[in-house]
Amino acid sequence: MMGGGGASESAYRVLMGVLESRTGQTLSPNRIWRIEMSLKPVMQRHGVADLDALVGALVTSNSRQLLDDTVDAMLNNETYFYREHSVFDDISSTALEHLRKLNAACRRITIWHCGVSTGQEAYSIAMLLAEQDAKWAGWQVDIVGTDVSIHAISRARIGLYSQFEIQRGLPVQRMVRWFDQTDGGWLAKADIRRRIDFSVQNMLTDRPPLASPADLIFCRNLLLYFSLPMRQKAFAKLRAMAAPQSFLVLGAGETVLGQTDQFVASPRLRGLYEPADQQARCATAA
Repeated sequence: MMGGGGASESAYRVLMGVLESRTGQTLSPNRIWRIEMSLKPVMQRHGVADLDALVGALVTSNSRQLLDDTVDAMLNNETYFYREHSVFDDISSTALEHLRKLNAACRRITIWHCGVSTGQEAYSIAMLLAEQDAKWAGWQVDIVGTDVSIHAISRARIGLYSQFEIQRGLPVQRMVRWFDQTDGGWLAKADIRRRIDFSVQNMLTDRPPLASPADLIFCRNLLLYFSLPMRQKAFAKLRAMAAPQSFLVLGAGETVLGQTDQFVASPRLRGLYEPADQQARCATAA
């Protein structure tokens, strides 16, 4: 038996297969036990008794809403503001400064948050840039956030966070500067919301709505949920969307070593990655 609650092993396998086919993500053993707990609200909302009945409904009903709700519930949308704060400090002082010099002629930067979840990290970079408005005057700065979760993107677009969410990683001075307290929670001010374009995208199969190749890509704590073949496919997609000279930001527990030949550790900026051919060109030029 793969989980609790009396569900059959075949039910778990079907649900895991649905998740992987729709998102590319796999469930590690330590997450399998959470399936039933995660899906309880979905089963209640759709009047389904248990996991076996849910699987039966998925097979027979052709309900797109049930399928979307089921996949959404199995995703891990864990995120928070300024996740690993030192990463954002380094990006502000190094990567953005480097890209500013590199793109001085066109005065344009595109930032892609892949697997953005409910948006906190995209809002974090938007706040950093908003606080440097004078420096970026006359620049076109596009921030795009994508995620496979319909529910997460809906929340990100609204920009409304609970007291618990707003306090996770967000300094008080930024909280009061960029958010308004409402009866429903803390709402991002319009000036910050308008800086980000959020959309539902499957990073393995869909083309993100980027107006120009991405100069800075955040793909943090997403690839660890992929099998190695899916991870390699994801890295290839990230490379295809990246500008010739660009940077990739991964989660603390993620690396390109042994995973892909599309990216390499940046020799210039600690903790970041660059397209492999970018480094080769720089080395040749040197």
